[in-house]
Amino acid sequence: ALRRLNLPDVTADDFSKVSLNQFKWIHWEGRNAEEQVKMIQQVQMYNSTLPQQHRITISVEIEKTRELLYQLFPHGDVVFVSKDVARHFGFESGEAALKGLYSRVKQGAILICAWAEKGADALGPDGMIIHSDAFPPENLVDTLGAGDTFNAAVIYTLSNGGSLQNALTFGCKVAGRKCGFHGYDSIREIFTDEQPKS
Repeated sequence: ALRRLNLPDVTADDFSKVSLNQFKWIHWEGRNAEEQVKMIQQVQMYNSTLPQQHRITISVEIEKTRELLYQLFPHGDVVFVSKDVARHFGFESGEAALKGLYSRVKQGAILICAWAEKGADALGPDGMIIHSDAFPPENLVDTLGAGDTFNAAVIYTLSNGGSLQNALTFGCKVAGRKCGFHGYDSIREIFTDEQPKS
């Protein structure tokens, strides 16, 4: 099961008290980056004691255009970068952002950039750009949280062995459907209805 750890105000000392053996994947939404890097290093140290198949996957999201957050780029196995950050670096498409920013991520990482109505793109270690179109709702109602919903759907798919293409498409479908209603109450039904095939 995926659980959300809300860590915006947690320090690395607080995090050191967390039992890591309960996690398969930990996602950091870039906020207090200096503390988050220390937390990620704790997970990396823990991972170094485990065989590959038992290691915790680390993902980070760099959403805000704040210089301090850019230190998170090399720390994720999966790195989500926002359209705003991509534009801040001078890129005008998800594909251009991936090509231009991939040198900032660690070797073997996946870099993902969602571009609202243009869908989303991903670039992995094989050098292939993966794309999914957007799936807009019939009536746009509420876009608040669409990015978090996209990230959660991608993580859900990848953590269950799905392909990068399936993860990206599922993320776009769920985020698009989420934009068609207020809040999050119907998300569970969307996940049930739209389950990706591995």
